[in-house]
Amino acid sequence: MRITAERLSWSVSGTTVVRDVGLDIAAGETVGLLGPNGSGKSSLLRCLAGLRTPSAGTVRYDGEAIGDWSARRIARRVAFVEQTTGTDSELRVTDVVGLGRTPFRDGWRGPTAEDRAVVAAALDRTGLTALADRPWKALSGGERQRAHIARALAQRTWCLLLDEPTNHLDVRHQLELMELLARTEQTVLVALHDLSLAARFCDRVLLMDQGRLVAAGVPGNVLSPDRLAEVFQVDAEVGPDSLGNPAVAYRGVAAPRVDG
Repeated sequence: MRITAERLSWSVSGTTVVRDVGLDIAAGETVGLLGPNGSGKSSLLRCLAGLRTPSAGTVRYDGEAIGDWSARRIARRVAFVEQTTGTDSELRVTDVVGLGRTPFRDGWRGPTAEDRAVVAAALDRTGLTALADRPWKALSGGERQRAHIARALAQRTWCLLLDEPTNHLDVRHQLELMELLARTEQTVLVALHDLSLAARFCDRVLLMDQGRLVAAGVPGNVLSPDRLAEVFQVDAEVGPDSLGNPAVAYRGVAAPRVDG
């Protein structure tokens, strides 16, 4: 499914957080959303997921504006994974992952055999099968994050929107997740802080700064030394690492940007 945004803005308490963003994510692409803290990444993702109403502009799925869509209709097309992993709960891991099937159930009907099979597959893809019956409150932060990703996979949507999903994950599970996102046929927009993961696994990247989309394209073009210095205030460049994978190498902190 194709996701587009036209002149999208979102403000809160008189402050514009997302400013006049236009983007076009093709069906099946894996796209990284990059930018420093406070650049508007999370707010943009929430607008695209239908969780916030834009102050201006339009979000479209396959060319159809979603402004009047119900939450249920959106949830059947797009799964959203946020940064926070929730509070303590008496639910089991399999119950949390099973929440991904909610948009497809009628009334109070319980899970079907198909629902249980989909949940089992999502647990397997995220390496959580052995933890399926463990209480949610007994999980580590990384395990909870993987369970939220499994819940999104269980939705079986056309698109995945993920906000810093590698937070709390160890190196192995970061690589497994990014490999999964790069291989899936779903459309993926994933906010990341790790520029090397984005350079290695994303088809394209979108770079935000101060609420604006300042660059879009293949990682090697967007993450140029000048742009890294301007947006992130670091002296760095993108090139192959010792294994031949794209990676960002940092020399140090660049001179602070002087605005105005």
